[in-house]
Amino acid sequence: MENMNMFCITLNPDHLEKIKKMNYLPVGLGDQSFGKSWYKDNTGLNISKKNKFYGEYTFHYWIWKNYLDSLNDGWIGFCQYRKFWGKENIDINNLSFEKLNEFSLKKIPDEFLNYESILGEPFYVNQFRFSKFLKKGLKKIISSPSLLFDKNKRNIKFHFDLFHGNGNLEKAIQLLGDDDREDFKKFVEKNVSFNPHNMFICKSKAILENYYKSIFPWLKRCEKEFGFDNLKGYGLKRIYGFLAERYMSFWFQKYTKFGILPIYFKDITHL
Repeated sequence: MENMNMFCITLNPDHLEKIKKMNYLPVGLGDQSFGKSWYKDNTGLNISKKNKFYGEYTFHYWIWKNYLDSLNDGWIGFCQYRKFWGKENIDINNLSFEKLNEFSLKKIPDEFLNYESILGEPFYVNQFRFSKFLKKGLKKIISSPSLLFDKNKRNIKFHFDLFHGNGNLEKAIQLLGDDDREDFKKFVEKNVSFNPHNMFICKSKAILENYYKSIFPWLKRCEKEFGFDNLKGYGLKRIYGFLAERYMSFWFQKYTKFGILPIYFKDITHL
């Protein structure tokens, strides 16, 4: 690609040829066997065994500890086998692999070159189905009935409490350093959207390294609070990935000049 390295993360070795056809760098995570053509998270200094709790962040840790110096400086991005950066909003319902490849991001557009990072279009946490809201949030509704009528009160923190354990985000926030603790708290309490999927593109290795230096020590402190043994069910088992997802939005919005691009939901397994 002309001005960007894009890592594409998957759990399936059968995706290799499609990822290579897209001119992306193939990353294999999980328990399956990935050959020499793959970037993997289980060599050198790694936390590969934590993948079921951290998701794609086991690969980010591997880059931080083993590969950062080897990266070409310039734009560095991350996508997934079923989530891809797009150049524009399109109808993806009947999208073939060829069309996905055509419309997926291959270079940073000229109008984005003055940005320092690119994030995905925001996900609004106050838009989920009312029935789901009642099922998950009945206790909170009883204690604060205005949640029924005021969507702005259904903020990031409220959403995290519903789906990833009541009070867990607040506990994690208290483990942040002084530079970010209050700002992140305000971010999750005042916003009803975040940039999802732990996907981002940044302009330089320096930005990437600064992000890693911020997030991984915090997640390590969170491990002492939440551990691993009692993390049951999807919403809790992946809590470190979900914490990272919210923090990623905050960090890049606070510390970089960022632009927004769409993300296509299309699993290459079925194309």
